[in-house]
Amino acid sequence: MKRVKKIFWLTHLVVWVLFILLVGGQLGHDNDVYWLSTTAGFIATCQYVFYSHFFVLTWHTGKRKDKRYWLRLTTIVLTGPVPFLLFRHTPLDFGNYFMHLVSTVPIFLCLSWLARVTENLVLNTIRKEQLEKQAVEAELSYLKSQINPHFLFNTLNNIHTLVYKQAPAAPEAIMHLASLMRYMIYESNAFTVPLVREMDYLQDYMSLQQLRYKNSPVVDLQIEGETASCSIAPLLFIHLLENAYKHSPARLEPGDLKVRVAINEDSLGFCVQNPIGGRSATPLEETGGIGLTNVRKRLSLLYPDQHTLTIRNTGETFTVNLTIHTLYSKVYEPKAHLLDH
Repeated sequence: MKRVKKIFWLTHLVVWVLFILLVGGQLGHDNDVYWLSTTAGFIATCQYVFYSHFFVLTWHTGKRKDKRYWLRLTTIVLTGPVPFLLFRHTPLDFGNYFMHLVSTVPIFLCLSWLARVTENLVLNTIRKEQLEKQAVEAELSYLKSQINPHFLFNTLNNIHTLVYKQAPAAPEAIMHLASLMRYMIYESNAFTVPLVREMDYLQDYMSLQQLRYKNSPVVDLQIEGETASCSIAPLLFIHLLENAYKHSPARLEPGDLKVRVAINEDSLGFCVQNPIGGRSATPLEETGGIGLTNVRKRLSLLYPDQHTLTIRNTGETFTVNLTIHTLYSKVYEPKAHLLDH
């Protein structure tokens, strides 16, 4: 806010300097012996009327114009030409006084009103934008905070089962969880992360889930395209993958879960497919579930009008396709940079 106000005051200064040069140059060419004092008096009158009314309007911003405002305005109108008369070297001339009262004062009253309205409009627009961005930031933080407990609840249940059975894979599972948490706590706070790191995170998750199965890897993961130079909003795919595990049959054969990641020019496609078996026809819409709802809200905030999310149910498989169309465009950052406190 301070930065914006400094810009306004700098604009005032530049305009007044140009105005003074224009008036001084004009009067200086009129061969008036008192052109300097006349210029000073005229500028003093203009500034007195302008800023007196400007600050009166500031005091009454957002308030109804009451008697105090009209009293102050009347005082400014009647005393407006006084600075001009004080700078003149000739006796008091009521003709000149009346002339300035009629011409100069109303003009600069209107200009001060226009300046005050313009400044209020700009500041209110910026405040509104800041509030909207703060609201988006708060909602993103809330949605992100849902990921941790929701993910931990399911994963800790799996580890608890391994520990209860005294499975040799339990220490490995704890190490995988530690790696996942390190990413979630320390690396996912940025607005974007390298796609390579996000895929490492998903593969760690797959490895952790694979401990539940004796078969070969139940996930068939294929990555097409160059991932090294891409960035993505963190923790965007985990809910889709987690739900694929959660809503699949208890026993999975190798390659039953299919995950495809494709980078094509300026777009990124993420597809996850899982068998349904005898489960509900809408597994991701489970009552009380936050997975798909969370993903949709985050996508609408981070990639507005830049993504497509489609869901297809064949009765045997459930497929979710997510496409981000402008991969290399800047992710929407909710923090406002227009206002510096």
